[in-house]
Amino acid sequence: MKQIPSGLRTTFLFHGIVGLVFGLIYLFIPAQFGKMVNWPMPDVSAYRLVGAAILAFTASSWLAYREKVWDRVEIVVVLEIVWTGLATLVMLWAVLFAGMPAIGWLNAVLMAAFAVAFGYFYSRR
Repeated sequence: MKQIPSGLRTTFLFHGIVGLVFGLIYLFIPAQFGKMVNWPMPDVSAYRLVGAAILAFTASSWLAYREKVWDRVEIVVVLEIVWTGLATLVMLWAVLFAGMPAIGWLNAVLMAAFAVAFGYFYSRR
């Protein structure tokens, strides 16, 4: 059985840490965070839902980080490619065309970096 590359394990770990931070922020303090970064969040329940989803992805990254064998994490890698790829496109659209504040660039860059990293490891499997 093929082992998980150490770089992929590191990607899972970093993704889990970043996801934990943003997931908790969106779940528990979306309005306060929005004020801090000049990102109005009129319907905080939608951001709380996003926070819950991010925490679910965080949990999957944590579980994948603990695995040793590629076959046990392959589906998580595919899921992450789809999630981070689509999230990058959504954030870029929001920043460029929907008036999202500058914090959107941080989200777009982080998601793009994860999409590239997960895509790289998937292509090397």
